[in-house]
Amino acid sequence: MDRAAIGKRGEIEAARFLESRGYKVLEQIDLVARDGHTVVFIEVKTRGSDRFGAPTASVDAKKQKKILLTSQFYIESNRLFDSDLRFDVVGIEINGGKLAFELVKNAFEATEG
Repeated sequence: MDRAAIGKRGEIEAARFLESRGYKVLEQIDLVARDGHTVVFIEVKTRGSDRFGAPTASVDAKKQKKILLTSQFYIESNRLFDSDLRFDVVGIEINGGKLAFELVKNAFEATEG
């Protein structure tokens, strides 16, 4: 399976995983969901092996900045100015066709600068 296919499968599986935990997926850009009254922006990282470390560890400051910019656009476009916001990361490892999920709630915070 190539990287794009692994990533797409990861987003689909992450949406199912989150919905089974009560999230309501609103968008797949990676994912935007609602957890109760909180709008959650979720970065999905999928790996076919642990050769490069845990998938969740790859959400560095550069990636966080990109997610924050995307979230600002989404908030403005959908007029969600008064919503509570959160940034989560879902890591998925595919091993022998089996999926292992790791959900990191509040993985990072929106910061100025």
